[in-house]
Amino acid sequence: MTRTDIETWARAAEVELLFADGFDDALIGIGQRFNDYFLVYDYAKVIAALRRDGMDAEDAEEYFSFNVVGAWVGDATPCFVWGIDVQ
Repeated sequence: MTRTDIETWARAAEVELLFADGFDDALIGIGQRFNDYFLVYDYAKVIAALRRDGMDAEDAEEYFSFNVVGAWVGDATPCFVWGIDVQ
């Protein structure tokens, strides 16, 4: 699912979605909480994007914590998913 696909769906569904700028490669889908819709991003891919932009691991984690996941912008605020390994 691309950003264009999501934007097309949101227009048709008359749903407001908020994108986290610079992380389109980390988009994994659309989430729903009651009547609220929000974008879902892969945490590891967001960190990888920050690292590609020149941050080291510690700086990427700190930036993510304060400026990405720490930014509440209303009910359409994106969420970030951490994968787990089940063995």
